[in-house]
Amino acid sequence: MQEVQHVFLVGAKGIGFYGGYETFVYKLTEYHQNNEKIKYHIACKANGQGCMDEKKLENIKKINRNEFEFHNAHCFKVRVNEKLKSAQAIAYDIDSLKKCIEIIKIQRIEHPIVYIMACRIGLWIRKYYQEIKKLGGKIYLNPDGHEWMRTKWFILVRKYWKFSERLMVKNADLIICDSLNIEKYIKEIYGKQINTTYIAYGSETRKSKLLDDDLKFLNWLKEKKLKKGQYYLSVGRFVPENNYEIMIREFMKSNTNKDFVIITMTDTRFLKKLEAKLHFKSDQRIKFVGTVYDQELLMKIRENAYANFHGHEVGGTNPSLLEALGSTKLNLLYNVGFNREVAKNTALYWTKEEGNLAQLINRVDKMEFLEIEEIGKKAKMRVVEGYTWDKICRMYEEAFLCLNKII
Repeated sequence: MQEVQHVFLVGAKGIGFYGGYETFVYKLTEYHQNNEKIKYHIACKANGQGCMDEKKLENIKKINRNEFEFHNAHCFKVRVNEKLKSAQAIAYDIDSLKKCIEIIKIQRIEHPIVYIMACRIGLWIRKYYQEIKKLGGKIYLNPDGHEWMRTKWFILVRKYWKFSERLMVKNADLIICDSLNIEKYIKEIYGKQINTTYIAYGSETRKSKLLDDDLKFLNWLKEKKLKKGQYYLSVGRFVPENNYEIMIREFMKSNTNKDFVIITMTDTRFLKKLEAKLHFKSDQRIKFVGTVYDQELLMKIRENAYANFHGHEVGGTNPSLLEALGSTKLNLLYNVGFNREVAKNTALYWTKEEGNLAQLINRVDKMEFLEIEEIGKKAKMRVVEGYTWDKICRMYEEAFLCLNKII
Protein backbone atom coordinates (compact mmCIF):
# COMPACT_ATOMS: atom_id res chain seq x y z
CA MET A 1 0.00 0.00 0.00
CA GLN A 2 1.37 3.41 -0.99
CA GLU A 3 2.21 5.72 1.90
CA VAL A 4 0.29 9.02 1.96
CA GLN A 5 1.73 12.30 3.19
CA HIS A 6 -0.82 14.20 5.29
CA VAL A 7 -0.45 17.98 5.07
CA PHE A 8 -2.38 20.35 7.36
CA LEU A 9 -2.90 23.89 6.10
CA VAL A 10 -3.36 26.50 8.84
CA GLY A 11 -3.82 30.26 8.48
CA ALA A 12 -6.16 30.74 5.52
CA LYS A 13 -9.76 31.72 6.25
CA GLY A 14 -10.97 29.16 3.76
CA ILE A 15 -10.86 28.33 0.08
CA GLY A 16 -11.42 30.55 -2.95
CA PHE A 17 -11.58 34.11 -1.59
CA TYR A 18 -9.57 37.15 -2.68
CA GLY A 19 -6.89 36.78 -0.03
CA GLY A 20 -3.54 35.37 -1.07
CA TYR A 21 -3.62 32.32 1.18
CA GLU A 22 -7.21 31.48 0.26
CA THR A 23 -6.37 31.59 -3.44
CA PHE A 24 -3.27 29.50 -2.81
CA VAL A 25 -5.23 26.82 -0.92
CA TYR A 26 -7.81 26.67 -3.71
CA LYS A 27 -5.21 26.21 -6.44
CA LEU A 28 -2.95 23.84 -4.51
CA THR A 29 -5.83 21.47 -3.79
CA GLU A 30 -7.22 21.86 -7.32
CA TYR A 31 -3.95 20.80 -8.92
CA HIS A 32 -3.33 18.03 -6.37
CA GLN A 33 -6.88 16.70 -6.12
CA ASN A 34 -5.93 13.49 -7.98
CA ASN A 35 -2.53 13.16 -6.33
CA GLU A 36 -2.79 9.96 -4.31
CA LYS A 37 0.46 10.69 -2.47
CA ILE A 38 -0.86 13.76 -0.59
CA LYS A 39 -3.92 14.22 1.63
CA TYR A 40 -4.72 17.81 2.60
CA HIS A 41 -6.52 18.90 5.76
CA ILE A 42 -7.60 22.55 5.73
CA ALA A 43 -8.62 24.73 8.65
CA CYS A 44 -11.49 27.08 7.67
CA LYS A 45 -12.91 30.00 9.62
CA ALA A 46 -16.46 29.10 10.73
CA ASN A 47 -17.78 32.53 11.66
CA GLY A 48 -16.97 36.24 11.61
CA GLN A 49 -15.71 38.46 8.81
CA GLY A 50 -14.42 36.54 5.81
CA CYS A 51 -15.63 33.19 7.14
CA MET A 52 -15.83 30.11 4.95
CA ASP A 53 -19.12 29.67 3.05
CA GLU A 54 -18.78 26.37 1.27
CA LYS A 55 -22.17 26.81 -0.40
CA LYS A 56 -20.43 29.17 -2.84
CA LEU A 57 -18.20 26.31 -4.00
CA GLU A 58 -19.29 23.68 -6.50
CA ASN A 59 -19.00 19.91 -6.02
CA ILE A 60 -18.43 19.92 -2.28
CA LYS A 61 -19.08 16.75 -0.30
CA LYS A 62 -20.67 17.51 3.05
CA ILE A 63 -19.39 15.31 5.90
CA ASN A 64 -21.18 16.98 8.80
CA ARG A 65 -22.00 20.47 10.05
CA ASN A 66 -18.36 21.37 10.56
CA GLU A 67 -16.59 19.29 7.91
CA PHE A 68 -16.70 18.90 4.15
CA GLU A 69 -14.53 17.70 1.28
CA PHE A 70 -13.48 19.85 -1.65
CA HIS A 71 -10.89 18.94 -4.29
CA ASN A 72 -10.51 15.70 -2.28
CA ALA A 73 -9.20 17.76 0.64
CA HIS A 74 -10.62 17.40 4.14
CA CYS A 75 -11.87 20.81 5.32
CA PHE A 76 -12.78 21.45 8.95
CA LYS A 77 -14.34 24.58 10.42
CA VAL A 78 -12.94 26.40 13.44
CA ARG A 79 -15.12 28.88 15.37
CA VAL A 80 -13.60 32.11 16.66
CA ASN A 81 -14.61 34.43 19.48
CA GLU A 82 -15.63 37.57 17.60
CA LYS A 83 -15.28 39.67 20.77
CA LEU A 84 -11.50 39.24 20.59
CA LYS A 85 -11.25 41.75 17.71
CA SER A 86 -7.52 42.07 16.78
CA ALA A 87 -6.69 38.87 18.67
CA GLN A 88 -9.16 36.83 16.60
CA ALA A 89 -6.47 35.85 14.11
CA ILE A 90 -4.24 34.54 16.91
CA ALA A 91 -7.04 32.55 18.53
CA TYR A 92 -8.07 31.16 15.14
CA ASP A 93 -4.58 29.84 14.40
CA ILE A 94 -4.17 28.36 17.89
CA ASP A 95 -7.55 26.61 17.78
CA SER A 96 -6.76 25.40 14.25
CA LEU A 97 -3.51 23.86 15.50
CA LYS A 98 -5.35 22.18 18.38
CA LYS A 99 -7.78 20.66 15.89
CA CYS A 100 -4.91 19.49 13.67
CA ILE A 101 -3.28 17.73 16.60
CA GLU A 102 -6.63 16.15 17.53
CA ILE A 103 -7.07 14.80 13.98
CA ILE A 104 -3.47 13.51 13.89
CA LYS A 105 -4.03 11.61 17.13
CA ILE A 106 -7.46 10.22 16.24
CA GLN A 107 -6.38 9.06 12.77
CA ARG A 108 -2.93 8.00 14.03
CA ILE A 109 -1.26 9.89 11.21
CA GLU A 110 2.47 9.32 10.92
CA HIS A 111 4.92 12.07 9.94
CA PRO A 112 2.35 14.85 9.35
CA ILE A 113 3.36 18.25 8.02
CA VAL A 114 1.62 21.27 9.51
CA TYR A 115 2.05 24.19 7.13
CA ILE A 116 1.33 27.46 8.96
CA MET A 117 0.67 30.55 6.87
CA ALA A 118 1.64 33.84 8.60
CA CYS A 119 3.52 34.51 11.85
CA ARG A 120 0.73 35.22 14.30
CA ILE A 121 1.22 32.76 17.18
CA GLY A 122 4.86 33.20 18.14
CA LEU A 123 4.26 33.20 21.91
CA TRP A 124 2.57 29.79 21.66
CA ILE A 125 4.47 28.15 18.81
CA ARG A 126 7.07 26.38 20.95
CA LYS A 127 4.37 24.44 22.83
CA TYR A 128 2.69 23.23 19.64
CA TYR A 129 5.98 22.63 17.84
CA GLN A 130 7.05 20.25 20.63
CA GLU A 131 3.68 18.49 20.60
CA ILE A 132 3.72 18.02 16.83
CA LYS A 133 7.34 16.85 16.98
CA LYS A 134 6.39 14.19 19.56
CA LEU A 135 3.79 12.96 17.06
CA GLY A 136 6.54 12.58 14.45
CA GLY A 137 5.52 15.71 12.56
CA LYS A 138 7.15 18.81 11.13
CA ILE A 139 6.14 22.47 11.03
CA TYR A 140 6.56 24.39 7.80
CA LEU A 141 6.02 28.13 7.75
CA ASN A 142 5.13 30.75 5.18
CA PRO A 143 6.18 34.01 6.89
CA ASP A 144 3.90 36.15 4.69
CA GLY A 145 5.04 39.64 3.73
CA HIS A 146 5.80 41.68 6.84
CA GLU A 147 2.50 41.45 8.72
CA TRP A 148 3.96 43.92 11.22
CA MET A 149 3.86 46.62 8.53
CA ARG A 150 0.11 46.42 7.94
CA THR A 151 -1.49 49.76 8.83
CA LYS A 152 -4.75 48.15 9.95
CA TRP A 153 -3.01 47.14 13.20
CA PHE A 154 -2.39 49.40 16.19
CA ILE A 155 1.28 50.08 16.96
CA LEU A 156 1.42 47.62 19.89
CA VAL A 157 -0.13 44.91 17.74
CA ARG A 158 2.44 45.58 15.01
CA LYS A 159 5.25 45.27 17.57
CA TYR A 160 3.80 41.94 18.62
CA TRP A 161 3.70 40.70 14.99
CA LYS A 162 7.41 41.52 14.62
CA PHE A 163 8.27 39.69 17.85
CA SER A 164 6.01 36.80 16.85
CA GLU A 165 7.73 36.53 13.47
CA ARG A 166 11.08 35.95 15.17
CA LEU A 167 9.70 33.15 17.36
CA MET A 168 7.87 31.50 14.47
CA VAL A 169 10.92 31.51 12.21
CA LYS A 170 13.13 30.07 14.96
CA ASN A 171 10.70 27.19 15.65
CA ALA A 172 9.92 26.01 12.12
CA ASP A 173 11.59 23.11 10.32
CA LEU A 174 11.32 24.82 6.93
CA ILE A 175 10.49 28.40 5.88
CA ILE A 176 8.75 28.56 2.48
CA CYS A 177 9.11 32.09 1.09
CA ASP A 178 6.85 33.19 -1.74
CA SER A 179 9.19 36.05 -2.63
CA LEU A 180 12.95 36.25 -3.13
CA ASN A 181 12.83 39.54 -1.23
CA ILE A 182 11.25 37.78 1.76
CA GLU A 183 13.79 34.95 1.65
CA LYS A 184 16.64 37.48 1.58
CA TYR A 185 15.08 39.34 4.52
CA ILE A 186 14.71 36.11 6.58
CA LYS A 187 18.36 35.19 6.02
CA GLU A 188 19.64 38.70 6.78
CA ILE A 189 17.59 39.19 9.97
CA TYR A 190 17.50 35.69 11.46
CA GLY A 191 20.69 34.10 10.15
CA LYS A 192 21.89 32.15 7.16
CA GLN A 193 21.45 28.89 9.09
CA ILE A 194 17.65 29.20 8.83
CA ASN A 195 16.31 26.48 6.52
CA THR A 196 14.47 28.28 3.69
CA THR A 197 13.24 27.59 0.19
CA TYR A 198 11.60 29.82 -2.41
CA ILE A 199 8.24 28.87 -3.91
CA ALA A 200 6.19 31.69 -5.41
CA TYR A 201 2.44 31.87 -5.89
CA GLY A 202 1.11 30.91 -9.28
CA SER A 203 -1.30 32.02 -11.99
CA GLU A 204 -3.25 30.66 -14.92
CA THR A 205 -2.05 31.61 -18.41
CA ARG A 206 -4.98 30.22 -20.38
CA LYS A 207 -7.99 32.25 -21.44
CA SER A 208 -11.34 32.00 -19.71
CA LYS A 209 -13.61 29.18 -20.86
CA LEU A 210 -16.35 31.78 -21.35
CA LEU A 211 -16.69 33.12 -24.89
CA ASP A 212 -17.04 36.84 -25.63
CA ASP A 213 -20.78 36.42 -26.20
CA ASP A 214 -21.38 34.23 -23.14
CA LEU A 215 -24.56 35.41 -21.43
CA LYS A 216 -23.04 35.02 -17.97
CA PHE A 217 -20.40 37.63 -18.82
CA LEU A 218 -22.71 39.89 -20.88
CA ASN A 219 -25.36 39.88 -18.14
CA TRP A 220 -22.75 40.77 -15.54
CA LEU A 221 -21.63 43.74 -17.65
CA LYS A 222 -25.24 44.83 -18.15
CA GLU A 223 -26.05 44.51 -14.45
CA LYS A 224 -23.01 46.65 -13.50
CA LYS A 225 -23.58 49.11 -16.39
CA LEU A 226 -20.17 48.42 -17.93
CA LYS A 227 -18.75 48.01 -21.43
CA LYS A 228 -16.02 45.64 -22.58
CA GLY A 229 -12.60 47.29 -22.61
CA GLN A 230 -13.99 50.46 -21.03
CA TYR A 231 -13.11 49.92 -17.38
CA TYR A 232 -10.09 49.92 -15.10
CA LEU A 233 -10.12 47.08 -12.59
CA SER A 234 -8.90 46.25 -9.10
CA VAL A 235 -9.36 42.87 -7.39
CA GLY A 236 -8.15 42.24 -3.86
CA ARG A 237 -8.79 42.43 -0.15
CA PHE A 238 -10.36 45.69 1.00
CA VAL A 239 -7.64 46.79 3.43
CA PRO A 240 -5.72 50.10 3.79
CA GLU A 241 -2.32 48.70 2.77
CA ASN A 242 -3.72 47.86 -0.66
CA ASN A 243 -3.93 51.63 -1.23
CA TYR A 244 -7.57 51.93 -2.26
CA GLU A 245 -7.62 55.50 -0.97
CA ILE A 246 -4.83 56.58 -3.32
CA MET A 247 -6.21 54.68 -6.31
CA ILE A 248 -9.70 56.15 -5.90
CA ARG A 249 -8.43 59.67 -5.18
CA GLU A 250 -6.14 59.70 -8.19
CA PHE A 251 -8.74 58.13 -10.47
CA MET A 252 -11.17 60.88 -9.50
CA LYS A 253 -8.52 63.46 -10.49
CA SER A 254 -7.93 61.84 -13.88
CA ASN A 255 -9.63 62.81 -17.12
CA THR A 256 -10.61 59.30 -18.23
CA ASN A 257 -14.17 58.55 -19.30
CA LYS A 258 -13.75 54.90 -18.37
CA ASP A 259 -15.05 53.34 -15.13
CA PHE A 260 -13.07 52.12 -12.13
CA VAL A 261 -14.43 48.69 -11.15
CA ILE A 262 -13.52 47.43 -7.68
CA ILE A 263 -14.17 43.74 -7.00
CA THR A 264 -13.81 43.08 -3.30
CA MET A 265 -15.59 42.04 -0.10
CA THR A 266 -16.07 45.51 1.40
CA ASP A 267 -15.53 46.42 5.02
CA THR A 268 -18.30 48.87 6.04
CA ARG A 269 -16.17 50.90 8.44
CA PHE A 270 -13.30 51.30 5.97
CA LEU A 271 -15.76 52.16 3.20
CA LYS A 272 -17.32 54.92 5.33
CA LYS A 273 -13.87 56.35 6.10
CA LEU A 274 -13.02 56.49 2.40
CA GLU A 275 -16.31 58.15 1.56
CA ALA A 276 -15.80 60.76 4.29
CA LYS A 277 -12.35 61.56 2.90
CA LEU A 278 -12.93 61.30 -0.84
CA HIS A 279 -16.69 61.62 -1.46
CA PHE A 280 -16.27 59.06 -4.23
CA LYS A 281 -20.00 58.36 -4.41
CA SER A 282 -20.35 61.65 -6.29
CA ASP A 283 -18.18 60.19 -9.08
CA GLN A 284 -20.28 57.74 -11.10
CA ARG A 285 -17.14 56.20 -12.60
CA ILE A 286 -16.20 54.61 -9.23
CA LYS A 287 -18.04 51.29 -8.94
CA PHE A 288 -17.82 48.84 -6.05
CA VAL A 289 -19.42 45.79 -7.65
CA GLY A 290 -19.14 43.21 -4.87
CA THR A 291 -17.54 39.80 -5.17
CA VAL A 292 -17.17 37.34 -8.05
CA TYR A 293 -16.62 33.75 -6.91
CA ASP A 294 -16.97 32.22 -10.38
CA GLN A 295 -13.33 31.82 -11.44
CA GLU A 296 -14.09 31.67 -15.18
CA LEU A 297 -16.21 34.82 -14.97
CA LEU A 298 -13.53 36.62 -12.97
CA MET A 299 -10.93 35.65 -15.55
CA LYS A 300 -13.20 36.96 -18.32
CA ILE A 301 -13.68 40.25 -16.46
CA ARG A 302 -9.89 40.60 -16.16
CA GLU A 303 -9.36 39.83 -19.86
CA ASN A 304 -11.76 42.58 -20.87
CA ALA A 305 -10.47 45.29 -18.55
CA TYR A 306 -8.70 48.22 -20.20
CA ALA A 307 -6.12 48.14 -17.42
CA ASN A 308 -5.62 46.69 -13.95
CA PHE A 309 -4.64 48.58 -10.79
CA HIS A 310 -2.54 46.81 -8.17
CA GLY A 311 -1.92 48.84 -5.02
CA HIS A 312 -0.57 46.14 -2.66
CA GLU A 313 2.49 47.28 -0.74
CA VAL A 314 2.80 44.55 1.91
CA GLY A 315 3.34 40.94 0.95
CA GLY A 316 5.30 38.62 -1.23
CA THR A 317 4.26 37.29 -4.62
CA ASN A 318 0.62 38.35 -4.65
CA PRO A 319 -1.87 36.06 -6.47
CA SER A 320 -4.08 38.88 -7.73
CA LEU A 321 -1.04 40.47 -9.40
CA LEU A 322 -0.06 37.24 -11.12
CA GLU A 323 -3.63 36.63 -12.26
CA ALA A 324 -3.77 40.15 -13.68
CA LEU A 325 -0.46 39.71 -15.51
CA GLY A 326 -1.78 36.47 -16.98
CA SER A 327 -5.10 37.97 -18.12
CA THR A 328 -5.00 41.78 -18.36
CA LYS A 329 -2.76 43.38 -20.98
CA LEU A 330 -2.06 46.64 -19.17
CA ASN A 331 -1.13 46.65 -15.47
CA LEU A 332 -0.50 49.73 -13.34
CA LEU A 333 1.36 48.72 -10.17
CA TYR A 334 2.34 50.49 -6.99
CA ASN A 335 6.11 50.92 -7.14
CA VAL A 336 7.38 48.62 -4.39
CA GLY A 337 10.03 45.88 -4.43
CA PHE A 338 7.59 42.95 -4.23
CA ASN A 339 5.68 44.11 -7.28
CA ARG A 340 8.79 44.94 -9.31
CA GLU A 341 10.28 41.53 -8.50
CA VAL A 342 7.26 39.85 -10.08
CA ALA A 343 6.35 42.08 -13.02
CA LYS A 344 9.72 43.63 -13.88
CA ASN A 345 9.36 45.55 -17.17
CA THR A 346 5.98 44.06 -18.11
CA ALA A 347 3.96 46.72 -16.25
CA LEU A 348 3.84 50.45 -15.55
CA TYR A 349 4.46 51.82 -12.06
CA TRP A 350 3.06 54.62 -9.88
CA THR A 351 3.91 56.18 -6.53
CA LYS A 352 2.00 57.78 -3.66
CA GLU A 353 3.07 61.24 -4.75
CA GLU A 354 -0.01 63.37 -5.32
CA GLY A 355 -0.95 63.50 -9.00
CA ASN A 356 1.44 60.70 -10.02
CA LEU A 357 -1.18 58.01 -10.65
CA ALA A 358 -3.66 60.48 -12.16
CA GLN A 359 -1.03 61.51 -14.71
CA LEU A 360 -0.30 57.86 -15.48
CA ILE A 361 -4.01 57.17 -16.04
CA ASN A 362 -4.25 60.12 -18.42
CA ARG A 363 -1.21 58.84 -20.30
CA VAL A 364 -2.27 55.19 -20.66
CA ASP A 365 -5.79 56.29 -21.61
CA LYS A 366 -4.26 57.50 -24.88
CA MET A 367 -1.93 54.56 -25.56
CA GLU A 368 -2.02 52.93 -28.99
CA PHE A 369 -3.60 49.49 -29.32
CA LEU A 370 -0.38 47.86 -30.60
CA GLU A 371 1.63 49.23 -27.65
CA ILE A 372 -0.87 47.78 -25.18
CA GLU A 373 -0.82 44.44 -27.04
CA GLU A 374 2.98 44.29 -26.81
CA ILE A 375 2.98 44.99 -23.06
CA GLY A 376 0.31 42.31 -22.61
CA LYS A 377 2.38 39.69 -24.44
CA LYS A 378 5.39 40.43 -22.25
CA ALA A 379 3.28 40.18 -19.09
CA LYS A 380 1.85 36.80 -20.04
CA MET A 381 5.31 35.50 -20.97
CA ARG A 382 6.59 36.60 -17.55
CA VAL A 383 3.94 34.41 -15.90
CA VAL A 384 4.60 31.49 -18.27
CA GLU A 385 8.31 31.54 -17.50
CA GLY A 386 8.11 31.58 -13.72
CA TYR A 387 4.65 31.54 -12.19
CA THR A 388 2.33 28.91 -13.65
CA TRP A 389 0.27 27.04 -11.06
CA ASP A 390 1.44 23.79 -12.61
CA LYS A 391 5.06 24.67 -11.84
CA ILE A 392 4.32 26.04 -8.36
CA CYS A 393 2.24 23.02 -7.34
CA ARG A 394 4.96 20.65 -8.55
CA MET A 395 7.44 22.52 -6.34
CA TYR A 396 5.10 22.14 -3.36
CA GLU A 397 4.69 18.45 -4.11
CA GLU A 398 8.46 18.07 -3.94
CA ALA A 399 8.70 20.11 -0.72
CA PHE A 400 6.01 18.02 0.99
CA LEU A 401 6.97 14.58 -0.31
CA CYS A 402 10.73 14.79 0.00
CA LEU A 403 10.30 14.81 3.80
CA ASN A 404 9.76 11.07 3.89
CA LYS A 405 11.02 10.22 0.41
CA ILE A 406 7.54 9.22 -0.81
CA ILE A 407 8.39 10.22 -4.39
